[in-house]
Amino acid sequence: MVPLTLDVTDRASIDAAVAAAADVTVLVNNAGATPPSASLLDVTEADIRANMETNFFGPVFLARAFAPILAAKQGSILIDVHSVASWYAFGGAYSASKAALWSATNSLRIELAPMGVHVTGVHMGYVDTDMAAHAEGPKMLPTQLVTTVYDAVEAGEYEVLADELTQGVKAALSGPVEALYPDLRGMNA
Repeated sequence: MVPLTLDVTDRASIDAAVAAAADVTVLVNNAGATPPSASLLDVTEADIRANMETNFFGPVFLARAFAPILAAKQGSILIDVHSVASWYAFGGAYSASKAALWSATNSLRIELAPMGVHVTGVHMGYVDTDMAAHAEGPKMLPTQLVTTVYDAVEAGEYEVLADELTQGVKAALSGPVEALYPDLRGMNA
């Protein structure tokens, strides 16, 4: 492993990473930023756009840039880290950006499969990192998440539901929206 400096919102930085890592066989898209508020109505347009740049456009453009390199090597892997927030809207622009990345991951999976690149999407609740330092409730240890992802990739899985919260939210997606948001009806004024 060789650490590289990368700004996923900067095309020149992406190009430099591609040039420096022309032998890569595993690309992990783990970009994540949260806006100052979880409300789509309270944050600025600039905050929403910046969040989409980091959490959606950055990983998509990075995957596109590395696609020829990954496709040239048998058994290459793209791992996109989403969040339970991609299915459960508690994070405003963050949730929207992760939902967009989930959809893009599904498209990339279909496009890259014929090229021999395996794509795995990772969904989880809070992980005990600086980003989740403010959050209450259970948190996975980063080592637990890495082990879970590694095992899933080794088994050829396309999706990782890393904790019980995420498994429950995914299962509820096939039901009515009230199953995910039981207080919704009581919120109407």
